[in-house]
Amino acid sequence: MGKRAGTHIVWDWNGTLFHDNDAIIGATNAAFAELGLEPITMERYRALYCVPVPKFYERLLGRLPNEAEWEVMDETFHRYYTEHRVRCGLTEGAAELLVQWRSAGRSQSILSMYGHDELVPLVRGFGIEEHFIRVDGRTGPSGGSKAEHMVRHIEALASVDPTRTVVIGDAADDAVAALHVGARAVLYTGGSHGRASLEAVGVPVVDTLGEAVAEAERLAA
Repeated sequence: MGKRAGTHIVWDWNGTLFHDNDAIIGATNAAFAELGLEPITMERYRALYCVPVPKFYERLLGRLPNEAEWEVMDETFHRYYTEHRVRCGLTEGAAELLVQWRSAGRSQSILSMYGHDELVPLVRGFGIEEHFIRVDGRTGPSGGSKAEHMVRHIEALASVDPTRTVVIGDAADDAVAALHVGARAVLYTGGSHGRASLEAVGVPVVDTLGEAVAEAERLAA
């Protein structure tokens, strides 16, 4: 099978297509409480957040959490998040953009570090699964980088040319993963990172998903 013509978008999920900031900050603070840490604001979270996640905790603790602490915090985070994600919805304009991109005959997929078994029914529940040629969530332990997951995702998309692929996400790690496979990246300010930390990566940074799609078209033209 030959490569598809045109630009392919690999969408991030949490903080990009799925506007789950409230659930994320609530889950983070629930995890912090397990170690006796004070809660943090969304602004501070966006300024300090990084991947791998234990490094984020190190920025707040002054040291890396030990294995037992990490397991407690990770379990608490995911339990809280699962309970509260039901109040969250798609990012404004996301559904329309997905329809438009597919209607134009171009392809798109999702790669998320959210667990695969949780991600797929969540995407399906929003009625948008049909717009993607592939939906991949994380398999294996949480807390790591997206880069190796991106390698497997792109390899599975046999008809997609990495050089005509643009990753749209809300974290510096999305850009790192894109560059790892020879793709481009556009970073969106509405999720886990503030603009300053995103701009330090050296890829285009935008404030809306509409701008992200327009920039993706320009980059892969």
